[in-house]
Amino acid sequence: MSSFPRVEVSLSKLEHNAKRVVEVCKPLGIEVAAVTKGFCAYPELAEALLRGGVQMLADSRIDNLKKLQHFSVPKILLRIPMISELDDVLEYSDYVLISEIETAKILGQKAAQRGKKHKVIIMVDLGDLREGFWLDDVVEAAGKINGMDGIELAGIGTNLSCYGGVIPSEANLGNLAGFARRIEEELGINLSIVSGGNSSSMPLVFDGKIPSKINNLRIGEAMLLGRETITGIERENFYNDTFVLEAEIVEIKEKPSVPIGEIGVDAFGKIPVFEDRGIRKRAIIAVGKQDLQPDTLIPADKSIIILGGSSDHTLLDIHDCRIDYKVGDVLRFELTYGGMLWSMTSPYVKKVFIP
Repeated sequence: MSSFPRVEVSLSKLEHNAKRVVEVCKPLGIEVAAVTKGFCAYPELAEALLRGGVQMLADSRIDNLKKLQHFSVPKILLRIPMISELDDVLEYSDYVLISEIETAKILGQKAAQRGKKHKVIIMVDLGDLREGFWLDDVVEAAGKINGMDGIELAGIGTNLSCYGGVIPSEANLGNLAGFARRIEEELGINLSIVSGGNSSSMPLVFDGKIPSKINNLRIGEAMLLGRETITGIERENFYNDTFVLEAEIVEIKEKPSVPIGEIGVDAFGKIPVFEDRGIRKRAIIAVGKQDLQPDTLIPADKSIIILGGSSDHTLLDIHDCRIDYKVGDVLRFELTYGGMLWSMTSPYVKKVFIP
């Protein structure tokens, strides 16, 4: 495999960010489940998060949870499960998120056949319109699931900001807390987990405004990249360059900024739009949309402008750069969450872990 493109991951910075999240959450009685899907659950990275003090590991893919089995902490399957994978759910997860009565029923039957109970967290849709029981159905669904053989109703949770962009607030997470109290009172049980979402809930934690009933968060981006999910704000005392993509320049030319000829669709079926800035000095780096989307790159050299890309190339405007770049030079980029996820998933991007 060639040396570039590659993602360089700092294990010490990752551990530092994890410690910071845990330090902020602990006084509020919140346990942190580290979300590992953003880096394909590489064990070396999960171990750094565990050194940072996280109490659980969480992932959306069974294949990733399999990589984490040697870690003796609880593991959560984040994606609501397919019925076809329930045997693996029982084998590789300790908790699973549930939003369908039928799925819970079949899971319970399979668990009972093994002489065990599986812990489930029922998901509540607070308005983001992704997974979860709708508000009118939550308590009734909890009652049905709680009475199933092979099932332990361990908690309730929600997911915000991922689909509908709904921002976590004292009000909507307060509704989740209210549902938790109603379920406990009406069913006469104690829920061990009230999971208030993902990294988008961290601003409420920093501001001390998260409802006291919330005792679990599923955190990825805030630890991995040190940024707020909603605003992209970089938090103080967090590292934002934990994941850095390095890519090699393969061409430098001065060319017009607008293509010559009739414009049709590009390789991905889109009609590109161009700004006429005259003749500009441009560079091409050997990484493309098969690895990540160009707009997920954050250049270390702030004078670089990301123009776009194709399957295998990303085009850059380097006209205003003070550095006289040459073919063969390696450029460094911080990554958005999507860029991190795509590049860590791509088999064509080398992964390098540094202390």
